[in-house]
Amino acid sequence: MAVEPAVPAELLDRATALTESLAPLAADVDTGATDGTAGLKLLKDAGLLRLLVPRDSGGDGLSFAQYTRILEVLGARDAATALALNMHNVSIGALCEAAGGRLGTAGRSFADWAFREITEHDRMFASATSEAGSGAKLRGVRTTYRRNDGGYVLEGQKSFVSLAGVADYYVVAARDAAEEAENEVSHFVVAATDEGVAFGTPWPGQALAGTHTAGMTLDGVRVGRERLFLGVEGMSLFKLVREPHWMVSGYTGAYLGLAGAILRELTESVRTSPARAASPVVVRELGRLSIRLTAARALTYAACAEVDMARGTQGTNAGVHAAKYAVGELLADLVASAPQLVGTAALDRRRPLQRYLREAPFCSVMPAKPDECLAYVGKTALGVNLADARAFDW
Repeated sequence: MAVEPAVPAELLDRATALTESLAPLAADVDTGATDGTAGLKLLKDAGLLRLLVPRDSGGDGLSFAQYTRILEVLGARDAATALALNMHNVSIGALCEAAGGRLGTAGRSFADWAFREITEHDRMFASATSEAGSGAKLRGVRTTYRRNDGGYVLEGQKSFVSLAGVADYYVVAARDAAEEAENEVSHFVVAATDEGVAFGTPWPGQALAGTHTAGMTLDGVRVGRERLFLGVEGMSLFKLVREPHWMVSGYTGAYLGLAGAILRELTESVRTSPARAASPVVVRELGRLSIRLTAARALTYAACAEVDMARGTQGTNAGVHAAKYAVGELLADLVASAPQLVGTAALDRRRPLQRYLREAPFCSVMPAKPDECLAYVGKTALGVNLADARAFDW
């Protein structure tokens, strides 16, 4: 059985209580009957934006494994809001982990500012990395920055920005316009209210409307030197290559919760149908899926524990890729098996199961994709040095 991370009871209770408010909203947000930001406001009001912020900076100081457990709880009732919370934490997770190390004067000042914005003003951060044609791969970033008057000017287009127009700040990936090297990528914090920032209409996907995802335009956006992430240029790809867990498996907890929710719905539907419950084929299939869920959960929490104990080692990095792959494949299996197990009940819009089944495939399009996960684990097995950015398509 998986060793569940020990999360402070008060935080676990708060997350559980939040799901009771989120669950009734989820269906209406999904169909557009309710404002897609409703769940995000509840998330902010619950004080969960500071989960990762170090305790000495006013946050809860959760570990990666503990945070993943919170995501699992939220994802079991409202995957969209759980993913939205993760988008906030993908943006600040590396900063929270680095806070206990040697940041230097500029880095320390940046961290102090970001943590105050979250803990004192409930500011929400989001990631603006993905671009058309290259997805979330930093090496393909075409958004640029140039130095100007002691600060920077950003130009570019971002696609699939979650929390678009909802978050207060966006951590934008950009390359130096004056350099040819594609590996020189930096991150900058852009405020939603900065001149030159604009958002498109929300993406009309088949599910997950609650993530409020849209394109973002940066047209001559000026930011001060203090908005350079960690106060250092050109470190983004270097950091990702060595510590990819946020980009690769930050989402995994939310999707693990979704997988558990799907299996519970399937099981309950079978239980209330005597004919299906008496079918040996159905019973065996439920058993197989239960084993797969248990295995994926164990792998996820083992990988998260490795992040907490040995962040950045190649074994740890292979583990988070393996966990992301396992959860994504489990969800695909659950989607394929649902009609066989429960028939038309899988499509009944009055039940949450049909929404869960529409949300599930998105796990495999989030980085890292299944083939990328397999390639990473395979290269690790072959002894390839994946700390070298040239060894993998980042």
